[in-house]
Amino acid sequence: MSRLFSWLLNGCYAAVILLASPVVVWRAVRYGKYRDGWGAKLLGRVPARRGDAPCAWLHAVSVGEVNLLATTIAELHRQRPEWEIVISTTTNTGYELALKKYSDHQVFYCPLDFSWACAAAVNRLRPRLLVLAELELWPNLIAAAKRGGARVAIINGRLSDGSFRGYRRVRPLVAPVLRQLDLIAAQDEETAGRFQQLGADPAAVQTTGSLKFDGAETDRDNPRTTALKQLAGITRDDRIFVAGSTQAPEEQYAIDILRKLTAADADRNWEGEAPGEAHPQVRLIIVPRHAERFDEVARLIEASGIPWARRSQLVGAFAESDAQRVAGDVAQRSPQGVSNQTLPPGGSACGSVPSHPEAGAADSRTAVLPRWQILLVDVIGELGAWWGAADVGFVGGSFGSRGGQNMLEPAAYGVPTCFGPNTRNFRDIVRRLLAVEGAVVVNDAAELEQFVRGALDAPEQAAAAGGRARQLVLSQQGATRRTVELLAA
Repeated sequence: MSRLFSWLLNGCYAAVILLASPVVVWRAVRYGKYRDGWGAKLLGRVPARRGDAPCAWLHAVSVGEVNLLATTIAELHRQRPEWEIVISTTTNTGYELALKKYSDHQVFYCPLDFSWACAAAVNRLRPRLLVLAELELWPNLIAAAKRGGARVAIINGRLSDGSFRGYRRVRPLVAPVLRQLDLIAAQDEETAGRFQQLGADPAAVQTTGSLKFDGAETDRDNPRTTALKQLAGITRDDRIFVAGSTQAPEEQYAIDILRKLTAADADRNWEGEAPGEAHPQVRLIIVPRHAERFDEVARLIEASGIPWARRSQLVGAFAESDAQRVAGDVAQRSPQGVSNQTLPPGGSACGSVPSHPEAGAADSRTAVLPRWQILLVDVIGELGAWWGAADVGFVGGSFGSRGGQNMLEPAAYGVPTCFGPNTRNFRDIVRRLLAVEGAVVVNDAAELEQFVRGALDAPEQAAAAGGRARQLVLSQQGATRRTVELLAA
């Protein structure tokens, strides 16, 4: 890449930052975003490596990509134990999750694509390999890594329809960047073909499959899900409806459906048949996609008048035997739960769970686990475990323009799963799930209600559909091994 092009990019980036600075400052003050890591972002002041071990620098933009890297990191350790792995992210939420998830590794904010920042970061890290998750075409970063002697790879590569159209318009600018890549590990043949149409070296493009199949948990009794169910007081008699990665107005849809499902005089028909039965044992778990909306969704739930809890207030843990006793006590409680008048400040129906059962008598232990009907998960990085508690699931971001979210996680557990019509970012996965009748597209709130009610009214049919989805996930695994073999070659 020419120096002229590099400095033209620097000028464009600077102009964008200047134009966006009022929004950035407002969001920093309002939501606490963008406050950290500016030394790394603007100047490339990432933590310097001291040793001489080969270094693999893995970059993940946000939470989804951070989770995606888990199997790759583990397999890279297995195949190349002598390598040092460092991890960069772009967003605050991605950074916080990476610190927790990969505490044994160096985690830092990725420099913005200014030539000086990228060069400084490469000089401090001295990577032998730079790995970009999914689609991160940053010309100055790629050029700096190549000048530093690193191989550069895109893994789990994907190009949505919109991205492909956009890059095709500027193909003369994109093609030289793509030709610098040593490996593009594409999710499917269509994506591989698109990269080649944009100018990538055909010899560098490989179809490895989707890493998301490998990273999906399939065991409902995994330790994280089990611990969360105990913490939340979920019993065997409960029927859990999880609405995950939601955006407005999907939370309101889910709340309205819960109200109808639990009504004693349920009068909604399913498939035009007799009125559906009431399901007073249904509990709703809402997991918004973005942390800045947690309080907004909390106000929405509070306005519904339905007993609810915030996940962030479920702190501490019981010993297993005590958790089982509490679960038994909660199962015997009145289905009406707590009244709205008992809500503590902040709107939560749940207080803190004591760290030790000796903190109070049995009655006081059960008192801190009131019968919430809606749980707002207002922490980052837990959705994958909550899917394991679901009897029926809705994958959000699919009624609006966002293009959907990862539906493999509920599918891998065998959860009867639906999503809205707008899933362009996961088109291949959706196509596979629909082909085996392992998921359902719902076009509006009425169809969403119909699906949820149907799964509860006919659990055996729903379980069969979930089983087909789980089997699909298992049959598609192996992309991690294929990808890392190419990276480590």
